[in-house]
Amino acid sequence: MRKKLSTIGNSLGLVIEKPILELLKIDRDTELELSTDGDRLIIEPIRSSKKGLRASADKIMKKHNATFKKLTK
Repeated sequence: MRKKLSTIGNSLGLVIEKPILELLKIDRDTELELSTDGDRLIIEPIRSSKKGLRASADKIMKKHNATFKKLTK
């Protein structure tokens, strides 16, 4: 699919059609991570499981900090 950017105020935007949004389970409230590999723009939805995974890892690290320090010696 080929697309052109649309003018939105002083910026440019990309309009994503509803079937693609539904396929990816993205809506206007979905946070998106934008990155590039130098040639391509990569847009990925940030799923709550990623946020939950980070929170779980932080909780484990805090709870078992002393044990992890002992294991590094």
